[in-house]
Amino acid sequence: MKKLFTLMAVLLFLAFSSNTFAQLAKDSWGFGFGVSYPRLTSHNPGIWPQNESVGGFLTIQRNFSEHTALRLQGRFNHISYAWGAGLSRDGNTNLISGNIDFVYTFVPCESVSPYMFAGLGGVYQMYDNPPDPTLDDLLDYQVNLGLGIDIDLSSTWALTAELGIHQVPNTSLDGQYGTGLGGIFGATTDAYMTFNLGLMYTFSKGEPSKYCQLYDGISADVPEIDYERIENIVKKHIPKEVVKEVVVERPMDQKWILVGVNFDFNKATLRSESYPVLFHAVQVLLQNPDMRVEIQGHTDNIGSDDYNMKLGERRAKTVKDYLVARGISADRLSVRSFGESQPIADNKTADGRAINRRVEFKVLN
Repeated sequence: MKKLFTLMAVLLFLAFSSNTFAQLAKDSWGFGFGVSYPRLTSHNPGIWPQNESVGGFLTIQRNFSEHTALRLQGRFNHISYAWGAGLSRDGNTNLISGNIDFVYTFVPCESVSPYMFAGLGGVYQMYDNPPDPTLDDLLDYQVNLGLGIDIDLSSTWALTAELGIHQVPNTSLDGQYGTGLGGIFGATTDAYMTFNLGLMYTFSKGEPSKYCQLYDGISADVPEIDYERIENIVKKHIPKEVVKEVVVERPMDQKWILVGVNFDFNKATLRSESYPVLFHAVQVLLQNPDMRVEIQGHTDNIGSDDYNMKLGERRAKTVKDYLVARGISADRLSVRSFGESQPIADNKTADGRAINRRVEFKVLN
């Protein structure tokens, strides 16, 4: 028993000192193996569990999603106990079991991830020097419940440690018929628990999962954005107006063209390269809590005027929703669509139309 805990401590140290963690897949297979320390939790008076118990297991596991799996497990457990006057005699119950368990992983994106399992199995009970010499070997079923933890060691290997309790429907697990206590939910039939330590090898991984991106925010593999080129295109196509000298009583309305916040054709969803730009806009608005902004949506000239007005409004609302989700009060934001009426680039070219599918901010105060 002491050696088992020493081995567990060494493996835990190696796990936490490792810098390589598993890439989560949407689905995969796993093969596991390990050692167990079984111990009776329910036994008759005059019978006492001993520390010489030992066991082992083999597992094949199908991971259907990031959270759920089904595993088939074969186990052998050698459970020892003392009985008789002064507990002077030794007895053993050997268990061979096959189990099918449902496994639920709570935080699959972490390198250290707890899980729970529940299931059923068949168990063959064999007795060696039991207190009741009339006992015959017995084939029965068992109910399994437990908690465990997976610790990533590499992209394919994980350390598993778990505690399980296994309830059988008979009262002879300790080599003698009789009512005991310590079963699942207070059951009066016999039960035993297992402390398990093993390794799991993951193979046949499916498509890489994007589930864990929720932890790190929105990310995507996109080519490097040439913002300078986009800005030059915008400046090149801004209409040049001849303005005579005018005296104004107040400053001109301030307007931001959000370079980089553009949309795919006929879409109102944000592209991945838009998020850094909008993040900066959020910081400006947070630093100026009195600033009120009109979010103006624009389109290219493909489609009817009426349709493009609605599309521009949807684009402006998408940006507003993003800002509100990041803590900007909706009362400070309004939306307005100009459709295709205010191009800043030539709609005859694909680049020009891409630039025109944009959003601008107009500062209202």
